[in-house]
Amino acid sequence: MRRDNKIVETPDPSFPSLFPPKKNFPSLSRPPNNPRMAAISLRKGNTRLPPEVNRVLYVRNLPFNISSEEMYDIFGKYGAIRQIRIGTNKDTRGTAFVVYEDIYDAKTAVDHLSGFNVANRYLIVLYYQQAKMGKKLDQMKKEEEIAKMQEKYGVSTKDK
Repeated sequence: MRRDNKIVETPDPSFPSLFPPKKNFPSLSRPPNNPRMAAISLRKGNTRLPPEVNRVLYVRNLPFNISSEEMYDIFGKYGAIRQIRIGTNKDTRGTAFVVYEDIYDAKTAVDHLSGFNVANRYLIVLYYQQAKMGKKLDQMKKEEEIAKMQEKYGVSTKDK
C-alpha cells in the first residue's frame, strides 16, 4: 500500500507475527516500593512464613530520647499498631516492643526497618521470641544465685 510516496505495511492477519505479544511475568517484576503494597502482595501469594515470624517485634539500639509519637511515625507506615512499649529503666533504655495487628505488617516492618538509621543509630528489629527471653532471665537468676552463694561462703572468683 502506498500513501504519499511512502510504503506503509499493513499486518496480514493470516501471517503469524515475528514477535509474540508481550506477557507480564509476575515472578520477574520488582516488588512494590510502597510498604503496604508489599504486605498485600505477601498475602496474595501462597507464602508460608517462617516459624519465628511474630506480630510482636523487639527493637534495640533506639535513641534514649525517642518519643512514642516518633515510634508510631516510624513503625506505623507498615500497618496498624496495637501497642508500643518503650523501655525506661536503666537496663531497658534503648529498647522497645512493637505489637502489630497483622503478622504480615510485622514481617514487612522487619524487612524494611532492620538497619534503619534513627538519630545516627541503626535500629535492630527482631521478632520477639519468648523462649530466648526466658532463657536470658533464667541465666541472670542463676548468676545472682551463684554470686549470693559465693558471698555467703566467702568464695572469690578474682585471681590472686
